[in-house]
Amino acid sequence: MKTSSPRQEPTNEPTIRIGALAPLTRPGWVEAGRHLLAGLELAVGEVNDAGGIGGRVLELLVRDTAADPQRAVAAVDELNHLGAAALVGEYHSVVARAAAGRADALGLPFLCSSAVLDALAEQPTNWVARLAPAQSHSWQAYADFLLDAGHGRIAAATQPSVYWASGVRLLRDYLASHGGTVIELDMTSLTPVAMCDELAGLGVTALLLLVGYPEPALAIVEAVRRDHRLAGMMIGAPAGQPEFAEWARLLGADGMAIPFLRYLPGRLGPLGTRIEMLLRERLAEPPSFVAFEGYDTIAVLAAALHAHGTDRARIAESWPQLAVTGTRGEIRFSRMPGIGVWQWAWPPVQVVDRDPAEPDRFRVLHLR
Repeated sequence: MKTSSPRQEPTNEPTIRIGALAPLTRPGWVEAGRHLLAGLELAVGEVNDAGGIGGRVLELLVRDTAADPQRAVAAVDELNHLGAAALVGEYHSVVARAAAGRADALGLPFLCSSAVLDALAEQPTNWVARLAPAQSHSWQAYADFLLDAGHGRIAAATQPSVYWASGVRLLRDYLASHGGTVIELDMTSLTPVAMCDELAGLGVTALLLLVGYPEPALAIVEAVRRDHRLAGMMIGAPAGQPEFAEWARLLGADGMAIPFLRYLPGRLGPLGTRIEMLLRERLAEPPSFVAFEGYDTIAVLAAALHAHGTDRARIAESWPQLAVTGTRGEIRFSRMPGIGVWQWAWPPVQVVDRDPAEPDRFRVLHLR
C-alpha cells in the first residue's frame, strides 16, 4: 500500500537528477561502494559527452548508505524531494531492500545495481528493476560447483542476517536434494580458533564464509590456514569477499584459492573490453564486477530516459520493453517466479578464485 508522502513532479531543470546509493563508509563495504560509484560515474560522463538526454546532462546525486537501511530510506526521501528522476545503485542486499520499499511507496523508479536478495521487494512492484542475479540463481551455481568438486558435506561459518540466512537455506536445500549436508557454525558464540576446534571433528571438506567483511572473515581465514588439522580444507566465499584487491593485500597467500561468485562472462565483448580499460584507469586497479554493474545501470537508465524522458511512471513502465547492450551482454528484464521486481534474467555467473601463483589473476572454476 502506498504512503501519503508527496511525490516530486518532473521539472524543466537543465539537468536530469539521478539519485545514487552506495556504501562509502564503514560498516559498509567501502571498496564495493567505490567500484560501484566508479562505474556509475564513468557511464554518466559518457552519456553527457554524447549530448546527454535531449540536450540535458545527467547529474548524479550520491548518498552514502554505510550499510544502514534506515539511512538509505532517509536518502531516498531526500532524493525524491530533490526531484530525482530515478534511483540507482546500492550493494548491500538488506539496504537495497529498504530502499526498494521506500521507492515503491513514493513512485520513484529504482534500478538496483548489485544486491541479490530474492525478496528485494515485500510485494510485487513495477517501480523496481534489478541487474544483479537473484541469490537463488547465483548461489545454486555455487552449489553446483561444490558438488562437481566433490564437496557434499560442508560447514558454514555464519552470522545473523537476512542475507546470510537466505544463503544458508538455499545451499542446504539444494545440497540436500543431491545428498549433501550443510552444518552451521554460529560465529556469534565462537572465536575463529574455537570454530577450528569444532570444524576439525565434523568430517567436512569445505568451509563457507557467510560472515561480515573484513571481520570476522579475515580472522577465520587466517585461523583455518594456520591449523594443521585443517590442511586441505577448502575455504569458500560465495558472497564474493575475495573479489576486491584489499582482500589480497590484507591476507596475502592465505587469501588465495578461495572460490567465490562474480558476475562476468567468460570473455568480455568489445564494449566490456573498452570499459574495463577505462575503469582500470579510474580505479588504479583491476575493476571488479561491481564496477561493471554500475556502468550497466546507467546504460539501461539512459535508454529509458531517451525513450520516455523524466516521467517517472513511464520510466517504470519501460523496464520490460528495454533491450540494452551492456558490458556483459544484452540486458532485458522479465518477471521471474518468486521475485517481485523486474529482473535481468540472467547476468553471467562465474565461480572463480585468485591464482596463488599470480594473485591478480582469476581462475574460472565454474561458469553458468
